[in-house]
Amino acid sequence: MAQTFDMVVIGSGPGGYVCAIRGAQLGLKVACIEREHLGGICLNWGCIPTKALLRSAEVFHLMHRAKEFGLSADRIGYDLNAVVERSRGVSKQLAGGVGHLLKKNKVTTIMGEATLTGPGKISVKTDKGTEEITGKSVVLATGARARELPGLEPDGKLVWNYKHALKPPHMPKKLLVIGSGAIGIEFASFFNTLGADTTVVEVMDRVLPVEDAEISALAKKQFVKQGMKIMEKATVKKLDRAGNKVTAHIETGGKTQTHEFDTVISAVGIVGNVENLGLEKLGVKIDRTHVVTDEYCRTGVEGLYAIGDVAGAPWLAHKASHEGVMVAELIAGGKPHPIKPNSVAGCTYCHPQVASVGLTEEKAKAAGYDIKIGRFPFIGNGKAIALGEPEGLIKTIFDAKTGELLGAHMVGAEVTELIQGYVIGRTLETTEVELMETIFPHPTLSEMMHEATLSAYGRAIHF
Repeated sequence: MAQTFDMVVIGSGPGGYVCAIRGAQLGLKVACIEREHLGGICLNWGCIPTKALLRSAEVFHLMHRAKEFGLSADRIGYDLNAVVERSRGVSKQLAGGVGHLLKKNKVTTIMGEATLTGPGKISVKTDKGTEEITGKSVVLATGARARELPGLEPDGKLVWNYKHALKPPHMPKKLLVIGSGAIGIEFASFFNTLGADTTVVEVMDRVLPVEDAEISALAKKQFVKQGMKIMEKATVKKLDRAGNKVTAHIETGGKTQTHEFDTVISAVGIVGNVENLGLEKLGVKIDRTHVVTDEYCRTGVEGLYAIGDVAGAPWLAHKASHEGVMVAELIAGGKPHPIKPNSVAGCTYCHPQVASVGLTEEKAKAAGYDIKIGRFPFIGNGKAIALGEPEGLIKTIFDAKTGELLGAHMVGAEVTELIQGYVIGRTLETTEVELMETIFPHPTLSEMMHEATLSAYGRAIHF
């Protein structure tokens, strides 16, 4: 006889496991099905291991700057295998923690591959056979995987996807990164810092194309200063693989050039994991590999929800987690607020870091807002200078009529930690007045957030 649960979550990534735990906290009988790794892509092959790699690169970079700080460091080097081993260890520790949390909250964990055989009916293929379970409500949290373009398919030797790049079979000497979104630019930053001759190709007119144009330009300036080659409005038409080399045919300005590399990383986006779930038979709408949902993550099929990457942009772990909490509370009979995509921060952990929330200058103008813009550079901040990180900018965008904070955009040291202040401000519907009247501690990088607000109204003190 099939086990029956109040809620069944398919997928244990940052959306799925959080949804399962919150549901259990609210008194629901919950099952969480995972086909591969507890913690999903984020903990095992995404957010966490990349940050561990980037931390190693950051320390390596700082060691080379030791003399600036009155220190000495000789014979600086690295062991790539040890760097990767540390990264995998961090992931393993956190993935184990997810298992502990699910058990602690009395969530039934089932390792296997799930298929919906009917409304609320799930068949799970496990290593022991097939298990049938029933869920009064079902939450799809199956995530996404790397997009593969024809001719650019990864092979794990010469052409890598993100999984290959996290466990590199060799250190690239001459590296091509296709795509300059968060994934592409983070890997470019990591390998470039360790000494790879790195070229980034971006089909759009600028790197980090979802960011504010001014921030993208400043980030690019730093990347180039670090030795990266940036090719914008460029397309990799095909890759010729022979021996230990890849010849890339890159089209830019209507002309195609060939360039040789020993390693290529393809980071051209993601596709949702919607296959083999039985969604078509249930009448679930799918648009470009992502499940179509309303603001409460409802699919239109009674009792079926979709959260996280499989449900579309923004493709961010923290968005998935928040959706998981919202859906669990909705299923438990609560009345949660829907997610506001424009109040979800985006963070990129390259060097320098990039972070943003809300509307860019271009989008604010396109939406018809009369805006006030504030800017404050890192060079005007005492803490930034003391840290030896004077390159960067914080930019704020306000509605000139109401004082609403429409957007905030940053590039520089530790901005991924700073952005949350503006996120809270947007959640609280703060205006420039509250931000101006808030006393920021000194000396901190956060003071620049205050100054960038003051700047929008002609009141900046230190610049």
